[in-house]
Amino acid sequence: MEHCLITHCSPTLASLKAANMFRFFYSAAEDLNEYVARWDQRLSAKGVKICVLHKKKNEALIYVYRENLLERDLRNKAVVSFMKRYQYPLGTVEDAINHLKKRFGQSEAFPHEIGLFLGYPLGDVKGFIKNEGKNCLCCGYWKVYCNVCETMRLFEKFNHCRDVYRQRFENGTSVMQLTVAA
Repeated sequence: MEHCLITHCSPTLASLKAANMFRFFYSAAEDLNEYVARWDQRLSAKGVKICVLHKKKNEALIYVYRENLLERDLRNKAVVSFMKRYQYPLGTVEDAINHLKKRFGQSEAFPHEIGLFLGYPLGDVKGFIKNEGKNCLCCGYWKVYCNVCETMRLFEKFNHCRDVYRQRFENGTSVMQLTVAA
């Protein structure tokens, strides 16, 4: 799991992004739950949480987030208004994540509002939904429908972070040492 955290979640570990997620393959559900709980306990000391968003067969979607950054993003008035369409509660971040988990179970389709839980701009989430994932202006960590120049600079920042974290991890720095404290 350490390699997945570094490869897919370094912008979140560095506190540059509210959240990331990745697919994780496991052999036993008990082992997955224990492993995720152990990492959640360790990372929470630095302001990072980890949970399983969705499971099927031997594959889990792991969600890594900074509650303070996610709360800021989800409290944005325009985001709150948009999320009402999908019946998201106005309570805590945990309430919103639990509703997102339910949305995964309600259909085979991926809940596209998940982009808001990953720190994507509202305009890009709306553009993706409206265009059914087509006609984007560029693509990187997500499909971009507005503010291309600004978003490309952000993608470069995320890529640089990932590359530095990978190199440091390969040279012996632990995930915990690389995780910025909140």
